[in-house]
Amino acid sequence: MARKSADCGGGCSQPVNGKPAPLRSDVFLQGLADAQSVTLVAHVHPDPDSLASMMGLAHLIQTRLNKPVILTRDGQISRAENRALVELLGVRLTPLDRLRPDQFGAVVMVDSQPNTGRHNLPPTVRPFAVLDHHTTPGDLTEVPFIDVRTDVGATASIVASYLMEQKVEIPTALATALLYGVETEVNGYPREASRLDDEVMLHLFPLADRDLLARIRNARVPARNFECLLHALQRSFIYDRLIVGWVGEIPQPELVAEVCDFLIRFEEVDYAVCAGVYEDQMILSMRAAVEDANAGAILQRVVGKLGRAGGHDRRAGGAIPLASKSLSAVEELQATVRRRLLKELGIEDCRGQRLVSRREMLQNLGA
Repeated sequence: MARKSADCGGGCSQPVNGKPAPLRSDVFLQGLADAQSVTLVAHVHPDPDSLASMMGLAHLIQTRLNKPVILTRDGQISRAENRALVELLGVRLTPLDRLRPDQFGAVVMVDSQPNTGRHNLPPTVRPFAVLDHHTTPGDLTEVPFIDVRTDVGATASIVASYLMEQKVEIPTALATALLYGVETEVNGYPREASRLDDEVMLHLFPLADRDLLARIRNARVPARNFECLLHALQRSFIYDRLIVGWVGEIPQPELVAEVCDFLIRFEEVDYAVCAGVYEDQMILSMRAAVEDANAGAILQRVVGKLGRAGGHDRRAGGAIPLASKSLSAVEELQATVRRRLLKELGIEDCRGQRLVSRREMLQNLGA
């Protein structure tokens, strides 16, 4: 299926004989009418947007079709806020690798697309539907229902709009999850929010539990998070309007994004990129503080055939497999990533200025 038709949504119908097009949610539900069961799949290490999207679709399918639904987890959920969302809201997730191919039923993929390298769905299992908002193109061939809206800030907004179209009552826990899922995607600056995102948040806010939201937003973190941040600050370098932070080896992949979220707030830069080594991969995260930044496309070109990458206008992520975890191999890959970044951003290849000088580091250690 051509990419153009994917962006308008494979579930979209054009007006016929002057009649309005059917609701996307109607087409989605009709396509699942004959399914025995439904399995919801997101990207690896699911974030609040993908978790809330799965929760919302499960509620829609169970309410309107009364079918069993499995919510899956691909990889670990380690970021403190994400764990808090799952634990406080009682979300039941089945590890994806525990399902046999014959147990999937109809598969709905949210916040990701087939063959993007961001999930571990068995290649023999083809989704019935894909709902996403990423610019990262996947293989949508033979996917019957497609709702990919790259102009929308969060997949959870698309899912919430289905619930609103179907006039399904949204329970407090689900409203809380959906609201948090949307806000984590669009509340950066500049905001990547569409009219739909704002409409959804206005609809969900009075339904959500604000106390639970506060507990999720302010989830407590272990000492390793501060160790990681300290390590990154000591190895952050400024190149004109770009800051690059090297995190080193990390116990969980989400830490790279957490550090990048922090570094992009530096007033002197427009772009922040962080990298860390998790297991046998270099994990990358990119943030931008300007409009029309094309962070997803930039990081895709930087990574190229070395690995995989994608994202949005101002947020992106990626991973590069490591042939070796030796210090020299990692440093060589770091140098390659840095050179490609500087070239993409039109910045002269020069020696970076440390965010925190060595002298200040030594003085702090001796204090």
